[in-house]
Amino acid sequence: MLKCDLRRLMADHRIDDISELMKLSGLSRNSINKLYRENDIESTKLETLFKLCNVFGCKLSDLIEYKPEEQ
Repeated sequence: MLKCDLRRLMADHRIDDISELMKLSGLSRNSINKLYRENDIESTKLETLFKLCNVFGCKLSDLIEYKPEEQ
């Protein structure tokens, strides 16, 4: 299972809404919404994640966390 910390990073960097993040990253609303709502994160392109890491000045592991599913 993947967990995305996009909301926390946005709050830490005082980015108030998705529109502002769109301008900073050059990403589409759909790409950001998928991560913001944690829907179907597995299909997110690495390029999208890299762009967000550049905006936040963070590592990929700061943005996305993998947690094994319990059996």
